[in-house]
Amino acid sequence: MRNPLPPLGWLRTFEAAARHLSFTGAARDLNMTQSAVSQQIKSLEGYLGQPLFHRRPRALELTEAGITYLPVVREAFRTLVRGTQAVTGQQENTVQVQCNITFSVNWLAPRLPAFRALHPDVHLNIFTELWEPREMAEGAAVEIRYSLRPADTVRTELLRSDHYYPVCAPDYPVTLETLQQQPLYDCSNLLSNWASWAEDQGLTWDNPQITYATTYMVGLSVAMAGGGLCLAHDTIARRLLDEGRLIAPFAHRAPMPEAYYLLLSPQAEETPGAVAFANWIRAEIAAEQNPA
Repeated sequence: MRNPLPPLGWLRTFEAAARHLSFTGAARDLNMTQSAVSQQIKSLEGYLGQPLFHRRPRALELTEAGITYLPVVREAFRTLVRGTQAVTGQQENTVQVQCNITFSVNWLAPRLPAFRALHPDVHLNIFTELWEPREMAEGAAVEIRYSLRPADTVRTELLRSDHYYPVCAPDYPVTLETLQQQPLYDCSNLLSNWASWAEDQGLTWDNPQITYATTYMVGLSVAMAGGGLCLAHDTIARRLLDEGRLIAPFAHRAPMPEAYYLLLSPQAEETPGAVAFANWIRAEIAAEQNPA
């Protein structure tokens, strides 16, 4: 008699491929080859008797069966996570946190000693992302996402809106008139970019040379080294400005279309450590925006 459930590994591979809509992305996450991911997906589709993905020339797309099956698989994995935490005694103490690398390094890391002092029994595992993820990482309880409004697939709340502006080294010579001739850096695929800042400032630019990276960290590092200017915002640059490692040479600050959001997985409210971390994040952001 056939086992009523497919192998767990096939389901894990399906979840990763659906999260990335890419066999290559799933292979990278799971430390497998792309061909092995493809073969496991084919095996799962054969087991189920119907395709889970449409194979497009440059991307994957979930079929109706895949769309129906994905939340079932994810909830099953969440149940396994909760059960494992309960058995191992980690439910209250270990929290999986997901956020982008610039936020992790420039905002979160300097504040972690304060969190640990308040909650010495809570252990954090931090997953960093370069690009905005489509979904929370498997097992993550809390995510801080820098994005346009995320889809409400999990509980989502606005943490903070911000303003963006150019920054450079303290002794870097620049004026508004010479700005577009300078080496400029930015994080790619954002609406808070040089063109929108210049337009909001009332500048007319021809075709400035801008170097893009997949993270703000590149531009911030170049700016601190005196190699040009990059765009930044208070969440990621305030500490560097306060320490005198960067300056904002112009007064103008434009409102950002993107913002920071707090995402909570279904298991977060059942995990005291996750609740403590989420409350601490809210309090830190509120204190920063409304100093006493």
